[in-house]
Amino acid sequence: MSWPQKEAITQGVMDMLRINMGLKSGEGLLVVTDAPRTVDWQNEIQAKLKAMAERAFLARLVAEIGTEEFPGCSVVYWPFLATGRHGAEPDGDTAARMREADVVVAITTYSLSHTNARTGAIEAGGRVASMPEFEARMFEPDGPMAADYLQIAADCQVFADLLTAAREVVVRAPHGTDLRFSVEGRPGQVDTGLYGAEPGMWGNLPAGETYAIPLEGTAEGTLVAPVGWYPYLEEDMVFRLEQGEVVELTGGGAIGDRFRGLLRLGEDDPICRARRNLAELGIGTNPNARKPDNVLEAEKIKGTVHIAIGDNIHMGGTVEADLHDDFVQPQADLILDGEPIILNGEWQV
Repeated sequence: MSWPQKEAITQGVMDMLRINMGLKSGEGLLVVTDAPRTVDWQNEIQAKLKAMAERAFLARLVAEIGTEEFPGCSVVYWPFLATGRHGAEPDGDTAARMREADVVVAITTYSLSHTNARTGAIEAGGRVASMPEFEARMFEPDGPMAADYLQIAADCQVFADLLTAAREVVVRAPHGTDLRFSVEGRPGQVDTGLYGAEPGMWGNLPAGETYAIPLEGTAEGTLVAPVGWYPYLEEDMVFRLEQGEVVELTGGGAIGDRFRGLLRLGEDDPICRARRNLAELGIGTNPNARKPDNVLEAEKIKGTVHIAIGDNIHMGGTVEADLHDDFVQPQADLILDGEPIILNGEWQV
């Protein structure tokens, strides 16, 4: 990530607010971002601290551009202290401000997608873009924000229809993932990047994925997070799942140690058990997404599949957790009811 330059991102920000979010004169825009805590300054590695600081500054530039280019709108820039993990709730003041805004742009390090704060905002009629780990270069003309979102929407719907009709899913990848689970009764859902049509719409930016919620208790097999496809991961991280939950975690180095601390395998703690849940199957559909070690972008790369653990209640499932982490699978096979839909990262539909 490079220090954001206002002139390089202005057009991309304007397009986002107009096209993706449908911002209109008279509406209120809230740009929220999470700032490093004291513990982050003391303990985080230098590269992550730098990225967090740059992201908070980028959010301020987005608010400045919104103020200048949309004079009929009220614009608020709101930094809050980082939560420390994806899916953890922000403070009450931040959640309240999110409920009051017409449009929320959340340029954060830790995702607010799977939180009650985000749910509360859309229930109040707000339109929300959740943008965890967003980088300024994504606004550039050849970046994932500049993709053809109408085509992305059409591609997403094709996969959504296939997932809705499916019962059994198999995901395999050459780095060792071999996972089987049910999606029976769980509809395919789309994240098209177009959130301006009506109140209560939300999703990621950059967007471009179809997803479904695995049936709780059905996942069996191995999920591997490969080096280069998760931030700061220097050793493959291997999850073994039984009856829908992670039961063993090996490798991963320091990142693996962090997850072992969060999951506390072998302990019957309800908070940790919820974190172990297999939460999501996703399919990337954005042809401009390219960067593998930024999860927000990597899970949108056309041809990839991603698997998440933790919270799924904020997507329509039954497990509420204070964690939701995605692990992108390059060159994957996706098989629905015995029919190959993706082989070695190539679409078969």
